[in-house]
Amino acid sequence: MIKKSVRAVVYGLLILLCQLPAAQAASDITLAEAINKAGRQRMLSQRIVKSYLQMGQDVRYRVAKKHLGESIDLFELQLKQLKDFTTNPEATRGLALVEKLWIPVKQIATGPVQREKAEELRANAERLLAAAHQVVLILADESGTNQGHLVNIAGRQRMLSQRMGNLYMLMSWKFADELYRQDYKAATSEFDTALQELINANENTPEISAILSQVKQNWDLYNLSNRMGEDEFVPGLVARMLDKILGQMNEVTGLYAALPQAK
Repeated sequence: MIKKSVRAVVYGLLILLCQLPAAQAASDITLAEAINKAGRQRMLSQRIVKSYLQMGQDVRYRVAKKHLGESIDLFELQLKQLKDFTTNPEATRGLALVEKLWIPVKQIATGPVQREKAEELRANAERLLAAAHQVVLILADESGTNQGHLVNIAGRQRMLSQRMGNLYMLMSWKFADELYRQDYKAATSEFDTALQELINANENTPEISAILSQVKQNWDLYNLSNRMGEDEFVPGLVARMLDKILGQMNEVTGLYAALPQAK
């Protein structure tokens, strides 16, 4: 009963926040947890864009504004934690690039919400996402375990949930670039494939399997609700459903990161 209550609070009030304490010292972070944090940076790059676009269309405005502020703060906190944690020269160089690419994203995201800035923000966030992803791959390769792979894949699902969201918001705000529709379809396909891989993972505990089953149910519902015509959009519903999936995948990623390490 207590666990269910805590989970309800996490989903309802703190969907974004990680399972580990925000002020966790770098010396207390395991490599699997570092992969989790680095993977969450990918998600935050996409969540910032999604929240900005929601605010611009007045879609769950107060929630989106809260998420935007939290995302900016958490990105900067985790960037510092990762820089303090890693001694891997390749990861250090990767984080230096992330820090450089973060500057223009933050500059737009902390300014007034303007439609003419939306695509510039997304373009900058795409470059940031690519750099953050490289850091995850470096750390996952350093781990040399399937646990690191699972943390990476589960963490990428968090990113995809928010990537689908920001692409959907672009389309609902009448940005007509066909590339957005293609990217949206690619993200949904990738999410579906990766979800099946996670469901079939031998490392899954009963708790992980139970949450992944919930993700599958919500994903199926999302696909049903997402049937839209050329100009038919339901951005409020999409934002709520993808945020719910994000919360569940965040929990799964944390559970993978907490598994006993084994070569």
